[in-house]
Amino acid sequence: MAKALRNKVVSREQWITARKKLLAKEKAHLREGDKLAAARRALPWQAVSKEYVFEGPEGRQTLPELFAGRSQLVVYHFMFHPDWDAGCPHCSRWADSFDRPMVHLNQRDVTMIAVSRAPWEKIAAYQRRMGWTFKWLSSRDNDFNFDFNVSFTDEEMKKRKAFYNFTMQNPDAPEREGMSVFCKDAKGRIHRTYSTYARGIEPINVDYHLLDLVPKGRDEGGRGPYWVRRHDEYGR
Repeated sequence: MAKALRNKVVSREQWITARKKLLAKEKAHLREGDKLAAARRALPWQAVSKEYVFEGPEGRQTLPELFAGRSQLVVYHFMFHPDWDAGCPHCSRWADSFDRPMVHLNQRDVTMIAVSRAPWEKIAAYQRRMGWTFKWLSSRDNDFNFDFNVSFTDEEMKKRKAFYNFTMQNPDAPEREGMSVFCKDAKGRIHRTYSTYARGIEPINVDYHLLDLVPKGRDEGGRGPYWVRRHDEYGR
């Protein structure tokens, strides 16, 4: 059942007084967010020396080539199992948010791509269906997804125990969502600087931030995003 709207109704002056109290908290939250972002950037780096070859719109490319001449690379780990006919609807929702900002990221020395284990042919077909323009590659022939803990073996699924979101737990699905950030130094060496999973990817979801502004909020009834469909499936 949708959340009822029952907030107190007050005068303009009372509303401004209440809003200013919340504004003080919002400003404090933003300042704490700035500190957290600085701490994130100050994390030590992990060297990535293993060679990964991906398949995408430009054929086969290595991880260093995916930087596209820039020094920073963001990889969205898009849930798309090789056996699935379409990408995850929730990851598809996230993709709707990050598809268009790519051009702006490029101006700040950042390349962003998506990587999935599905074969390139399935990825390309699904991307055409969704109308996205971001670069999306297949890691079907390498261990990238497993090494970055977003894909899980049959044995791990059977045991319901795998390393996800920096702890041993039931991954719940053979593919999970996440993001990883890489940096290429002046000598061409690749390092992982950051990874985040589960709710850690929420900062790049535009509609969640907008829903947090409206009276009903996310209005998910404590059950999470059960309502989400691919953008061409609403109303069916």
